[in-house]
Amino acid sequence: MNWKFFWRLNAHIQLSPILESGEETLIGGQAVMEGVMMRAPHSYCVSVRKSDGEIVSETAPLGKVSDKYPIFKLPVLRGLGTLGQAMSLGMKALKFSADVQLADEEAKKQNEASPAKPGKKGPTEIPAWAMAGQLAFSLIFFIVLYKFVPLWLTEQLKDMYPVLEGRIMFNLVDGIIRIAIFLAFLYGISRAKDIRRVFEYHGAEHKVVFNYESGKPVTVANSQSFLTFHPRCGTSFMIVVMLISMVLYMFLPFDTMLGKFLARIALLPLVAGLSYELIRYAAKNKGSLLTILAMPGLWLQRITTQPPDDSQAEIAIHALQGAMELEKEQGGDLVIA
Repeated sequence: MNWKFFWRLNAHIQLSPILESGEETLIGGQAVMEGVMMRAPHSYCVSVRKSDGEIVSETAPLGKVSDKYPIFKLPVLRGLGTLGQAMSLGMKALKFSADVQLADEEAKKQNEASPAKPGKKGPTEIPAWAMAGQLAFSLIFFIVLYKFVPLWLTEQLKDMYPVLEGRIMFNLVDGIIRIAIFLAFLYGISRAKDIRRVFEYHGAEHKVVFNYESGKPVTVANSQSFLTFHPRCGTSFMIVVMLISMVLYMFLPFDTMLGKFLARIALLPLVAGLSYELIRYAAKNKGSLLTILAMPGLWLQRITTQPPDDSQAEIAIHALQGAMELEKEQGGDLVIA
């Protein structure tokens, strides 16, 4: 695995919470390396395009977390169960797409090597330990960038501006810095050519989901007529997480930096669960005041989703059809949001 491929894979993992969307009873999906994963309540399908144009897919049943563990049917907890499964499925789909791309690159190298001097054979699958290492690095990166750095910068500012001694002002500034870092990271990484392609596949996923939800036949032409901005997108979720955490942190009874930092980490499950409930409610009640919370995420999707070409829309449709074919065998009701 070369460093460029390592960077691409790590960037995908960092972007996974932004790229994925889905709920147990809804159609959703995620952009992966040169492809799209689509999920239904009881099945999923990952479709990836190789350099020669061939589409490779993996389809499998998907159990509902709330069926296996009824506690995850409760408010807030159901968000944790659904998000946990979405992250696990997203990593599985991403690994499949990465393995396809890695094997494809290796095959091209072997074809380009002369028969008299064959090229050195490289890996065609990412080892489990390498994937685990990527995940660990991504988690540490997330905690440092979005928890430690904003808190540390705000503490430095507090020494210069006594007004930040109050919890409301302190956490307001801390939240603004966190959002600014998030926006800068997104904008910066979006300039990379490989990441722009990811965002195009993200746009393809949204267009095809919109096409399906409209009731019209799911075709490339029909899907291209829809917007790329979807309220159930992970981008909207991340913005809501940051806004909710800004409010919750104001109630933390800690004055030391270490206490604040550890409390922020401990509150991650609660913040995620509450954010999920708000996004879920806003998606189902489009005229409610909570819809306003989802608006910044929709605006931000101008970065995280880009108009796809027809071949990318075709991949998203291929993944949806694969998931739906298996869904017919698995049973269950599909809800149109």
